[in-house]
Amino acid sequence: MTRRDFDELPGPDQQPRAVQPGYGSVYRTPQPGSGPAPGNPYAQPPVQAADFVRPPRRGLRGRTGVLVGALAAALLALGGGSYILLRGGSGDAGNAAAPAASASVDQGDGQGPGGPPFVFDPNAGIKQGEGRVWLVSNRTDVPGSGASQYGPWRVGDAAVKAMFKEVTAYTATDGKEKWKLPLATPLCGVPESPAPNGKIVVGVREKDSTTSQCTHLQQVDLATGQAGWKLEIPKEKAFDQALELRLAISGDTVAVARSGVVSGFSVTDGHKLFGTPSTGCTPATVGGATARLMLVRDCFGQNTADRQSMIEEIDPATGAAKWSHPYPKGSNLGQILSVDPLVVSTYDTKEKVWNITAFAADGKVRSQTNAAFGVGKRCNGWGSGSGDLHDCNAAVADADTLYIAGGTPDATYPLDVAKPDEVIAVDLNTGQVKWRTKGPGGRVMFPLAIEEGKVVVYVDTDKGLSAAMAAIPTGGGRPRIFLQSPKIARGPESAFYTSSVRLSWAGGRVFLLNGSVHSPEPRKVDHSLLSFGK
Repeated sequence: MTRRDFDELPGPDQQPRAVQPGYGSVYRTPQPGSGPAPGNPYAQPPVQAADFVRPPRRGLRGRTGVLVGALAAALLALGGGSYILLRGGSGDAGNAAAPAASASVDQGDGQGPGGPPFVFDPNAGIKQGEGRVWLVSNRTDVPGSGASQYGPWRVGDAAVKAMFKEVTAYTATDGKEKWKLPLATPLCGVPESPAPNGKIVVGVREKDSTTSQCTHLQQVDLATGQAGWKLEIPKEKAFDQALELRLAISGDTVAVARSGVVSGFSVTDGHKLFGTPSTGCTPATVGGATARLMLVRDCFGQNTADRQSMIEEIDPATGAAKWSHPYPKGSNLGQILSVDPLVVSTYDTKEKVWNITAFAADGKVRSQTNAAFGVGKRCNGWGSGSGDLHDCNAAVADADTLYIAGGTPDATYPLDVAKPDEVIAVDLNTGQVKWRTKGPGGRVMFPLAIEEGKVVVYVDTDKGLSAAMAAIPTGGGRPRIFLQSPKIARGPESAFYTSSVRLSWAGGRVFLLNGSVHSPEPRKVDHSLLSFGK
């Protein structure tokens, strides 16, 4: 099963401690004054959403009768996070104006421009056997700093995403909008995945402001686009408040974590199932999926070096711990790389190393090894610094092996790899590397799924080449490309930066969701969602 594939649907009060490094900040839209987590020698200042998309670019100039091939090449050169809307006839994009925003949506069916005004066709010059591309741009006005996007989730025949004050579904095969559900107030917490029946519970703000408190839960049926129950989150203590929630759904339970508090609610009707335990270390964040529900706690000391992370599996119905595993003092739990089997990454602030821990079903450690290779910043032991335990988009596992994107560590920041151009297989029983293989031509690869004895990987754009999908035998070997996107699609594909893109593989198609988008401008709109496949 892929990370976000839901194709099959069955019919005493006290002031909380300050948020600690690794939890509670907002990575995609950092708050003013945010910076590297204290004690993290490899942290970089959070990147503003504006750095991910819409790089500056020159306007295109042309003359009447300019060749379509030249226009395509110019558009390809645009690359980045935006594309220019062109009028037909003169071909002079410098004087072009975008159509007014409306309820209508660029259908993105890849059948060509269809007359003026028209948009860039990512399928121009498509060759036999190549996967058709559809592309959706953001037409919604969002706050000036941009808005984070969540998903994509494959539910039935639709690909669904959530952003700012809306949840939208598109037909998976052609990108046509199926439905859009407006929300009264902005999103402030979204789980990694919905319940098995396609329903999801999200956090929304008290008021229509991005700085208001995150106070309510809203159920949404991703199969139909219908809003369900909505409730105000009961306070667990006097200072129970948050600007951001961390949510995880397991079975019919949605767990909600905020400043030192965790609660559980029924996905079906919203009734409360459990509250914060009266004993134990401070709840920090939650994660998991259908198979299991995980809680991460922080055990605080006098300083950062004394901080201790603890992970435990909790009963979704009662919140009771099934088992707990404390890490040594000075540790930080960064990411859940796999839920079933459970594999997590941590960072040891004393030893200055990151490690991978694999757990058995009963919580016993199968293996724990300091990694001798580097991975992307979203996958190492510090994670993204947001408290999102599922921010790593580049790891999958079967019963005995973890497959993760990595490479040779950076000399300055040995946790990180700026260009993860290898897939590395780690034996979960021993912690040792079984094999590693380079991407085609040294290109970046992201493992997304395991199918029929092969690791399915996304191969990123590079050196004039468009994105592709490849397969690697689980026993090792070279990646073999089995799905190629058209060459001209490289431009928009390169707008989905590997530092923030969210990926999903389902039903023979890959879906790329930009981590954040900005409001449309007169001649510029952000790429929001792209897909190619059969």
